[in-house]
Amino acid sequence: MTNLIFLLQDTLAVAKDAPVDAAAASTEQSMNFFSMLMKGGVMVVPILILLFFTLYVIIERALFISKKSKEDANLINDIRYELNSGRIEAAQIKASKAGTAYGNILESGISLVGRPLSEIEGMMEKTTNVEIGEMERKLGWLGLVSGIAPILGFIGTISGVIKIFYTISITENISIGSISGGLYEKMISSGLGLIVGVVAYSGYHFFNMMIDGFGLKVQKQIIQFVNVITTGK
Repeated sequence: MTNLIFLLQDTLAVAKDAPVDAAAASTEQSMNFFSMLMKGGVMVVPILILLFFTLYVIIERALFISKKSKEDANLINDIRYELNSGRIEAAQIKASKAGTAYGNILESGISLVGRPLSEIEGMMEKTTNVEIGEMERKLGWLGLVSGIAPILGFIGTISGVIKIFYTISITENISIGSISGGLYEKMISSGLGLIVGVVAYSGYHFFNMMIDGFGLKVQKQIIQFVNVITTGK
C-alpha cells in the first residue's frame, strides 16, 4: 500500500511538471527560430516590414473586394418590378441600398431612364470603371513588394558573402565550417525575401482574377438592365 501511494505521488508530480516542460520547450523553440531568423542580417528587418505590410494589404483588399463585388440575384428582379410599375425613384432607392458595386452601377443607369440608350450605357460603363478602379487601389503595392522583397533578400546574401570573404582575407581561416556557417545564415535573407515575394505576387494576381470575374458579371447585368428598360423583360 505504501509503495502504491509513493507511485501515485510520483505520477502526479510528473503530470504536473509535464505542461511546464512543454511550454518551456515551445518558448525555447520560438526563441531559437527568431534568433535564427535575425541571423539573416540587416536586410531581414525591411523584409519583415514588407511581410506585415503585404498581409495588411491582402486582408484589407480581400474584405473590400468581397463586400463590393457581392452579387444579389434578386436585385435586378426587384428593379425590373419597380421600373415596370413606373416607380423609377423606388428602383433607384433599392439599387442604392444594396451597398455594392452592382447596386451603384444600376443606380447610375436608373438615374438616366428616359434619356437616350447610348447615354445610359455610357454612364453605366463609366461607373463600372470607377468601381473597378476602387477595387484595384493598393494592388500596385503588392506588385511592388513582389519585386522588391526578393531583391532585398539577394542583397542581404551578397552582403553576407562579402563579409565572409573579407573575414577570410583578414584571418586567413578558410575552414569549411566558417564558410558554410556564415553562408547559411546569410541565405536566410534570400529565403525570406522569396517567401514575401511569392505571397505578394499571389495576392496581386488572385485579386486581379476576382476583379476580372466581377467585370464579366457586370457586363451581363448591364445587358439585363438594358433589356428591362427597352422591352420590360
